[in-house]
Amino acid sequence: MPCAGRTFELWLLLGLTIFCVFECIGTGGESPGTPNNLTQYQTASTNTSPVERKQKSITPPVEANTSLSVFVDTRAVLHCPNATSNVLVVTWSVIFRDNTSCIRAYRTDSNKTREKTCTDERISWDSRPDQNFALRINPVAITHEGYYKCEVVTPDGNFCHGHHLQVLVPPKVTLSLGENGTTVCWAVAGKPAAQISWTPTGDCHTVEEQLGNDTVTVQSTCHWEDHQVSEVSCFVSHVTGNKSLSIEMNPGHKSPLNWNIVYIILSTLILFIIIGSILLFKICGCRKCKLGRTETTTVVEEDEMQPYASYTEKNNPLYDTVSKG
Repeated sequence: MPCAGRTFELWLLLGLTIFCVFECIGTGGESPGTPNNLTQYQTASTNTSPVERKQKSITPPVEANTSLSVFVDTRAVLHCPNATSNVLVVTWSVIFRDNTSCIRAYRTDSNKTREKTCTDERISWDSRPDQNFALRINPVAITHEGYYKCEVVTPDGNFCHGHHLQVLVPPKVTLSLGENGTTVCWAVAGKPAAQISWTPTGDCHTVEEQLGNDTVTVQSTCHWEDHQVSEVSCFVSHVTGNKSLSIEMNPGHKSPLNWNIVYIILSTLILFIIIGSILLFKICGCRKCKLGRTETTTVVEEDEMQPYASYTEKNNPLYDTVSKG
């Protein structure tokens, strides 16, 4: 009998355990006072406002970044991203290349602007903030290089757009003759550094000098072993534009050619003077000769006429009659 009693108790305990398991499965393992998870989510969704449900359904776009290169001493305009609904706040955050910062903000509900550590008057709103959120830099300086981020806050979320601003400086290009038949080409204070090439190609050496304002001066010195080169060209390549300069090698060699031309002109002029003098001398000589002949003929004729006149005067009866009367 003791064994039979123990067996009955074991079966009773096993039956109660199975009953409890099925009961838990039927009720979802929750107590009567705890609501179901699905019911709770549905209730929370029903109590959520339409604006909150719209914000959860819209994913703000990933922050966009663009690179912008502008010339120094020009005007630059940086734009904000386009918003899909009413704008609440617009904020410009600037980090310059020297790690200084500037913040400009505008609230549409109060129509007020706020600035923080913005001391450069060349940076301002492009127009009235309530009309245009763009930022203007005029004129652009090398110190304005940096990262400009515009963040637009709307009921749909925040929209951001960043500009990596790079300032370009065109170099000043010069070309001159050096010593010992060398030629030197400079690209002074350019940003970034310029590239220099030569035509024709010679024995060239190029060096760069970093200046304090992030600009670079490039100097290229070339020498040509063949002294028959009469002209060389320096070609400077830069992102702001290319430039080419040319120079004549050994310009003194052209002097003999110029003197030869002078000699030819002087010789021809002297020859004309000599020929003209000869012709003039001949003309004057002929005139004197003719004049001399004319005077001689006149004197001879007068001498020949004098005896005849005396004879006529002595033997003419008319003269005698007149004399007697």
